Amino acid sequence: MRSAVKTDLYEILGVAETATQDEIRKAYRGLARKYHPDKTGGDTAAEELLKEINAAYGILKNEEKRGEYDRRRKAGGFDGFDFGAQGGDFADIFSSIFAGAQAGGRARSTARPGNDLEARVRVTLAEVVSGARKTLRINRAETCGDCSGSGAAPGTKAAACPECGGSGQIARGNSFFQMSQACGRCRGSGQAIASPCAKCTGSGRTPGQRELSVAIPAGANDGMRLRVAGEGEAGFQSGPRGDLYVRVELEDDPFFTRDGTNLVCDAPITFAEAALGAKVTVPTLDGVAKLTIEPGTQSGQQLRMRGLGLPTLGGGARGDEIVKVIVEVPRKLSAEQKRLLREFDGNYETAGHPVRDAFRALLLRLRGVKDGPPAD
Repeated sequence: MRSAVKTDLYEILGVAETATQDEIRKAYRGLARKYHPDKTGGDTAAEELLKEINAAYGILKNEEKRGEYDRRRKAGGFDGFDFGAQGGDFADIFSSIFAGAQAGGRARSTARPGNDLEARVRVTLAEVVSGARKTLRINRAETCGDCSGSGAAPGTKAAACPECGGSGQIARGNSFFQMSQACGRCRGSGQAIASPCAKCTGSGRTPGQRELSVAIPAGANDGMRLRVAGEGEAGFQSGPRGDLYVRVELEDDPFFTRDGTNLVCDAPITFAEAALGAKVTVPTLDGVAKLTIEPGTQSGQQLRMRGLGLPTLGGGARGDEIVKVIVEVPRKLSAEQKRLLREFDGNYETAGHPVRDAFRALLLRLRGVKDGPPAD
């Protein structure tokens, strides 16, 4: 026969009263492994000890319950008592710390909030500039109209569960260490419905659909989540609705990529436009604009158009549009065009290619070549 139940929770876990939460957790895990039924072969005494270990850890891991236990312990409220022998009165004192009102059989509120929902909405870059409103249609659970969410048939009402007395919890264990679990008869609701509502079969909720308009703020970022309070599923037993979370997804744009509040656009131009300069038409989120290409503009050069990008979140100052110039080399040339290009290239010395000249000079120096350019 095992010895009397220990009265000190710190002694049960084998830790000092000054132990940290980490030390308490480590001690509990070690004891739980040691006295696990798989290790003890179903030994009854070991099972009872494991219940005490679990109960002790359940109190000491909770700062509020641990504080209450420490105050009563220091006041001499527990010291020297065998809880298994003291009877129900003292056990009730301690169970008020561990199990609270659940062990007392008092009815508790069964109201629970409904589930949160998530929806996705796609927006264009143009909509990001000024913000937008999007209409969403979502499927969600609604409060049953026939029973007003009670789950009981019209004209009837739910009663307190006779098994748990309306608490929704059943206390298991000895007179000192009690562990609470959901009542199997009412599944933790605390209520027994003799005549369930035919429409919702006693759940208090029915499938429904909701259409609503959601405001997308200017400057919205790809992947951001917007919370719409109270637009989730209906609660249980008159509990509050959950929330709806709307995730913003940015649609791909044929011209632009986003870089923070800036927009980047590739603009192809001809060799002649790059060499001689030109006015070219480029896209913007506000329509189109004329961009000046200075003579001698190089492929890959970036030109900035201020204030034509995206706003900061909430509609602040807009960023810039950055146009990356791409000089497109013609793929097909007529015989006359080829002749003119060869004639132009023959005047290489006077054409002005400083980058190419510097590159070839460095190449000649590194190769140790003294005369003449490298072979084409």
